[in-house]
Amino acid sequence: MGSLDSVELLPEPDDSRILSAIDPSAVGFQDEWRAEVTGWAPVMPQPIKRVRGRRFLVTNGILFSILAVLMLWIWQSGYFLIDLPPPKSDWAAEQAGFSDPSLDGLTGEGVRVCMVDTGIDLTNSAFNGVDITFKDMIGDSGTPVDYGSLAHGTLMAGLLIAQSHQVGMSPNIQLGMVAALGDDGTGKNTADETSVSQAIDWCIDTFSADIISLSLGGTQGNGMSREGPSASVTRRAVDMGIFVVAAAGNDGGTDDDGRVSVPSNVARAISVGASTKGGEVWSNSSLGTQTKLNGEQRSNPNLKPEIIAPGESIISTGRGDRWYSSSGTSDATVFVTAALALILEDQPNLKPNANSNGSCIDTVKNALRLSAQSTADGHSDKTGYGELNAGKWLLTVRTMPTCQ
Repeated sequence: MGSLDSVELLPEPDDSRILSAIDPSAVGFQDEWRAEVTGWAPVMPQPIKRVRGRRFLVTNGILFSILAVLMLWIWQSGYFLIDLPPPKSDWAAEQAGFSDPSLDGLTGEGVRVCMVDTGIDLTNSAFNGVDITFKDMIGDSGTPVDYGSLAHGTLMAGLLIAQSHQVGMSPNIQLGMVAALGDDGTGKNTADETSVSQAIDWCIDTFSADIISLSLGGTQGNGMSREGPSASVTRRAVDMGIFVVAAAGNDGGTDDDGRVSVPSNVARAISVGASTKGGEVWSNSSLGTQTKLNGEQRSNPNLKPEIIAPGESIISTGRGDRWYSSSGTSDATVFVTAALALILEDQPNLKPNANSNGSCIDTVKNALRLSAQSTADGHSDKTGYGELNAGKWLLTVRTMPTCQ
């Protein structure tokens, strides 16, 4: 796994509002809690071209003179420069099934989603009018702030709640954001496991989340207990009927350890891998294993990872009015979170309540499995049960038996 020490945010020469996160090394996986490693592999976006007029090669002097006068008038009138807006990644929402008619009119209204990340920078105009609940576990800020070196939390939040340009996939949810990861001084967004577990506790006990979205993670291997604080509190959440969606990890390839990240390894949590434009699995998306560290075998609907979703060259909100492009299982996780928010709006009986015991999570995950199956045996260690289809997932949920 390469270090992110050399990652820099550079404005695109043709549009300063788009920042490219440049990392000359391959992005993989590390033995620490991270946002950008377990859930974010920055890539160079395609630069957007501004139209600045065309050059005309003419040999006729009269025609050239007419064109010159015309161009001078256009330039003086202010129409010579055509300022194009930042690019979008609408293809990703369409590929993930968000254009399905079954989702028409659903915006996430009434659904409480809690993110644990680096915080959020609300200065981007796409957040105008947005009301969030913010918890600062790094400093003592009373107003929302993003402590990440790469504004990771801001980017993830925009995929859900951006109100303009590229509107979020569940723009009317009630968002809670916990700033628990921050820049460690070397350009890495990190936190210890205790901080992450305390943030999840806040989502459960204070914010009363319906969904907890975790675009972060740690390793299952040496130095981290499978039932450490983060896995334990995640298990508490899902057993209370609170949905937890978490990044599978970005250590795919030759260095893949064959295990999804913590806490996406918890049985009832939804572990999310990433797909490319076109639906292929993203090369750095982590493999899952169906044998737990204690030797027990996993079973449906909890085989890991459960699902893949778009996670390549995804455009979203950055600091100020900038828009960033990133790739990784962080982005993919938010697509699943957004789809789930729309489902809970449509089927409010699936939300956690005082009597919830996790059975509704089993029901919804079975619907996810049935709606996404794309492999011969129903599951792959790389692609899970298949790629997310938000509309088909909702339609399948509607056919499932009543749960508590």
